[in-house]
Amino acid sequence: MTTVDIWLLAMALAMDCLAVSIASGVVARRILMRMAVLFGLFQALMPLMGWMATSRFSDYLEAFDHWIAFGLLALIGGNMIRGSFSNDEHSHFDPTRLTTQLLLAVATSIDAFAAGVSLVCTGYHTLTDIAMPLTVIGTTSLLFSVIGQSLGIKFGRGIERKLRPELVGGIILLLIGFKILFVHLSE
Repeated sequence: MTTVDIWLLAMALAMDCLAVSIASGVVARRILMRMAVLFGLFQALMPLMGWMATSRFSDYLEAFDHWIAFGLLALIGGNMIRGSFSNDEHSHFDPTRLTTQLLLAVATSIDAFAAGVSLVCTGYHTLTDIAMPLTVIGTTSLLFSVIGQSLGIKFGRGIERKLRPELVGGIILLLIGFKILFVHLSE
């Protein structure tokens, strides 16, 4: 895999982080650095886990990783959609909560596990070899998260007046989940 391939892989993996971060910026109206760091960290750790598990568990996990990602995104997205129709302030999507951020970080990084499996197949056999791709993937996801949150903050007030941000964010998460499911089931 070339350096350009690694950067393209990192940007593709970070797209889910970007979309979720836009929705979070609309709701929170501030940069959530902890979320950005968690996204970057999980996007870097999942390929490492995939790389490490390749010899033993890859066939087993690859068979249902898309269902895990879909389930987490559907759960969070469904709760956001339900919360958008509720008058109860406590039921609304709160991207500032650590548990929400951790669930989103895991859900958006499950596809990165498969990327780690592919890194073994393309010649990355030692921790030293894989350090650069993991750094690029994690850093790109962190930056995309900050950019996404900034876009959500900047354009969020206009969106909020016309649409319910939680509804839009929930729909985005569901669509990402369905996309992951569709891609894996059509392979």
